[in-house]
Amino acid sequence: MRGISLLLRFIKYSFVVFILLISLGPFVWVLISSFKTNAEILSSNIGLPKQLRMSNYLNAFKLAPLAQFYVNSAIVATFGTLLNITILSMSAYVIARFDFKSKKILVPIFSLALLIPGAALLQPLYLTTTALGLYDKLIGLIIVYAGFGLPTSLYILTSYFLTIPKELEESSYLDGAGFVKTFASIVLPVSKPGIVTSAVLQFLLCWSEFQFALTLTTGNKSRTLPLALYYFKSQFGSNYGVMFAATVIVIIPSIIVFVLLQRQVISGLTAGAVKG
Repeated sequence: MRGISLLLRFIKYSFVVFILLISLGPFVWVLISSFKTNAEILSSNIGLPKQLRMSNYLNAFKLAPLAQFYVNSAIVATFGTLLNITILSMSAYVIARFDFKSKKILVPIFSLALLIPGAALLQPLYLTTTALGLYDKLIGLIIVYAGFGLPTSLYILTSYFLTIPKELEESSYLDGAGFVKTFASIVLPVSKPGIVTSAVLQFLLCWSEFQFALTLTTGNKSRTLPLALYYFKSQFGSNYGVMFAATVIVIIPSIIVFVLLQRQVISGLTAGAVKG
């Protein structure tokens, strides 16, 4: 029996190591390559650089308007997340707590939106944003991203609100609090893990999305960070060290956000899965 137990532990840890390698391997390779020269990258894909060269990162900011792209991404991701969470936290609470005629139709319709590929929405969104005068504007991207994250946020928040005991709200009503005060002072603080989970996923969507940003913007005025890699590929495709440095610059913020809030994300997902 002990031999079988050791074998199972070996298989389990081998699987974990395998997942770590395929998850972290590409990022570590890009990070190491970002400190290499072109000659080092072409001569040895796996080897370490002879010395850590920060010049690739400095050149990345010189060759492309990364500072402008950073500001645009920060604005779009922040306000896209706030708009999405503000509206959908209220909508999800109503769906979770109240019964109304169209409830059985609305929820499946919103859930079906998860099955619609983003590419199918490019032309309608382009025509709509152009007609509304929102083309090549940050506000246009903010509204599009807030809407595109609707199904995921609605599902997570609704599932989490269902786990909150109704007695908390009933006791608040008995103390004389109204609907708005109960929602703001009781429901929202208790549902913090679910809200943080939805906010993190929405932030990552806004930060890393490429197709909509490419289609709904032009030039550098309103474009976001993911398009910086496209900028390097099209204009400086042979400067691999700088391109890898730009890749690290783009993905580091999303990694930091997820690492800092991963506990809340995990607790929000697991709690929402109980009754969702």
